Amino acid sequence: MKPLLDVCDLNAGYGKVPILHEISFEIGKGEVVAVIGPNGAGKTTLLKTISGLIAPYSGSVVFEGEDVAGWDPHAVAQIGLAHVPEGGRPFLNMSVEDNLLMGGYVDRSGLSRNLKEIYGLFPVLKERRGQLAKTLSGGEKQMLAIGRGLASSPHLLMLDEPSLGLAPILVDEIFQKLRRLRDLGLTVLLVEQNITYALEMADRGYVLENGRVVLQGPGSALAEDEHVMAHYLGLAKRRHPCDRPEECACR
Repeated sequence: MKPLLDVCDLNAGYGKVPILHEISFEIGKGEVVAVIGPNGAGKTTLLKTISGLIAPYSGSVVFEGEDVAGWDPHAVAQIGLAHVPEGGRPFLNMSVEDNLLMGGYVDRSGLSRNLKEIYGLFPVLKERRGQLAKTLSGGEKQMLAIGRGLASSPHLLMLDEPSLGLAPILVDEIFQKLRRLRDLGLTVLLVEQNITYALEMADRGYVLENGRVVLQGPGSALAEDEHVMAHYLGLAKRRHPCDRPEECACR
């Protein structure tokens, strides 16, 4: 079966400053794929290039069988790819419901059903649907941003740092909602600073460093990888002082 999204040899950056180098990865329908790495690794640039906010230097971004590399963002959105940017960026002087309606502009046919489902997932948005977005808390704004992405009935939802700046209890709540979306079969590409949450949720993951993929594998395997543990989780597996602990005489 062909992947829903297939990125191949992608090179991109800002002006003459290259950020991404020969990036290749894929996402199958219904998968959750996490992209992790240090600040400045190119994670946000990757999402922006996929969604059309940045034109790549070279390479392909095949989504639903179409090479969308270099397409305008609205054209990419119209074929089913929703990008929730870092910080959410709701329209602050618009109401909660108007923000959601704006998110559904590419597919008005199912908007009423989508609003019902979004309010079911995020009851607090229903309670505050008449309020201006600028009056919401940080966690509520992030829920609104995710809801706005869902309003377009996306085939792929890309999330850039959904837990950024949130208190731990709100991070847990956001990821509870994301797990529900995963369990409903939504395909998700997740860039996330909270490595533990991201890899626990992900079917597969990719590690970016200096604009290159340096590791990939199942989320559970990456969570136990020594490089990931040491560099991103602040942990390291304790090594036995002997190369062959089973033959060790020091016990």
